[in-house]
Amino acid sequence: MEKLNILNELADEIKTCPKCRLAETRTHAVPGEGSASARIMFVGEGPGENEDKTGRPFIGQAGKFLNGLLEKAGISRDDVFITNIVKCRPPANRVPLADEVEACSDYLMAQIAVIEPKFVIPLGGSSLKTLLGPDLKITQARCKVFRKSGILYIPLYHPAAALHRSALVETLQADILVLKEMLSRDIREDEITDLSAVVTKPKAKAASEPQDEKKDEKKKDDDKPADGTLSLF
Repeated sequence: MEKLNILNELADEIKTCPKCRLAETRTHAVPGEGSASARIMFVGEGPGENEDKTGRPFIGQAGKFLNGLLEKAGISRDDVFITNIVKCRPPANRVPLADEVEACSDYLMAQIAVIEPKFVIPLGGSSLKTLLGPDLKITQARCKVFRKSGILYIPLYHPAAALHRSALVETLQADILVLKEMLSRDIREDEITDLSAVVTKPKAKAASEPQDEKKDEKKKDDDKPADGTLSLF
């Protein structure tokens, strides 16, 4: 109950946050939702149009696809926590700017600290870079296990990318089964890349992706359609 109360207090603060320019254009901030004691935490890039209208994460087409992936893996959405690296929708669904990511980073870190998930699942390149470091690429890091500050991270493509690249539908469906298998057992030490000594704090610059990775995952609109889904798998 204490965790839930703290998360609710954080959500109330996020809803009135004035820290960056996104507060000027939002309809609703989107703190995130799910179990306060979630074993798994999904972190995307930012709210889209539908999320901005409702204040809830992943309720557009990419959200529906994510729901299908969770069902395929036997995971209830009620048992996980879903949030983003920024809590307000960037205008026209553009990629969040570095200072916007930085302004939201304390909220995200607080949510992770309160929930204490065993696994954090960065969805897409922007989330991956923000949480684990700017040099990582989602095309290379997906389904691999990283450890930072005692938490295990298993990056996946953002579900929205599959909406624009049909070939990625099967990739994500296969990846979610890999994730399911990992969640069902203890992760061996030889499977883990330990970043604890390398990365000590999320990098705001991670929101800006190198050009070669944008080619792999297409552009912002591919990752976060105008219906209100997050960017990058």
